[in-house]
Amino acid sequence: MRRFLVVICALLGSLAAGTASAETYNYTLAGASPGGLWTSLGVGVDAAVKAAYPGSTITYQTSGGGLANIVLLQQKKVQMGIVHDAELKIAVDGGAPFKQPVKDLRMIANMYDWAPMVAIMTKAFADQYGIKTFDDIAVKKPPMRLALNKRGNIANDVGVQMLQAIGVSIDDVKKWGGQVILAASSEQTDLMKDRRADLIINSLFVRHGSLLELDQAVDIVHLPLSQAVIDRVTKEAGIKPFTIPANSYKLQPNPVPTVTLSAGVVVNAAMDEKTAYNLTKALVERIDKIKEVHKSMQALTPKLMASATVIPFHPGAARYYKEAGLQ
Repeated sequence: MRRFLVVICALLGSLAAGTASAETYNYTLAGASPGGLWTSLGVGVDAAVKAAYPGSTITYQTSGGGLANIVLLQQKKVQMGIVHDAELKIAVDGGAPFKQPVKDLRMIANMYDWAPMVAIMTKAFADQYGIKTFDDIAVKKPPMRLALNKRGNIANDVGVQMLQAIGVSIDDVKKWGGQVILAASSEQTDLMKDRRADLIINSLFVRHGSLLELDQAVDIVHLPLSQAVIDRVTKEAGIKPFTIPANSYKLQPNPVPTVTLSAGVVVNAAMDEKTAYNLTKALVERIDKIKEVHKSMQALTPKLMASATVIPFHPGAARYYKEAGLQ
């Protein structure tokens, strides 16, 4: 009888294990345009879920970016989406393009929080007008050629908020005899290399390849933000403070205080708790699959994945993080 019970228990254990391993997820993850970090994150998320639940496929779908992904998630046209914290803040506040506050989004995992907003000025221009800090722009009122990211990119919105925090508008820049150029990241650095831009405001990883190339081609300085500007922008945009380490660039001997964008994997609140739990578990416990897709992801940790401030975690994700001792 004892031997019979042992055999039955073993069979039941095998059946339970088989049921768990048979779980599969064939979902779509909305990202941004082809190429770039978010595409790589799509590959990593797919690899992590596949490793945890064989037979699963997370298909990366290109889109217009985080704001577009929020709409796709609301309409349940995708199950997962990558969204910046600043974009989530716009959504929950009911800012444009949303007509009312968005309440049906939940976080699964934060993916990074090291995409600082940089304010880079050519050294020649900074020296000519005596500009040493970001706040000095409002005092000196230089006729600068300012390069911002294109409209629709959240870095454009935050760049404008940074200027507003020192009392400067886009119209002010033009009144001073300056010019505002809207250009993608790669175009911005090319403009500065060609001496067609004096100041770049954008979100770029520390020692991003384009910045290192610019640093070699042109003498540039990184303008630090005052604490007052950091406090205002982090509150308005729902983002975090950040310090660019000293000596990250050629003419940057001191740390540079600024703010940073974060991005995470978001789902609709209607996702069932078991699915959210399992997806979170897969991303955290197969974190190596995500870290290996891009060198900038080496800093990713389970603790960071469990951090979010703008929207709450899905109950399933929160349960996993609590069980794992991460919250």
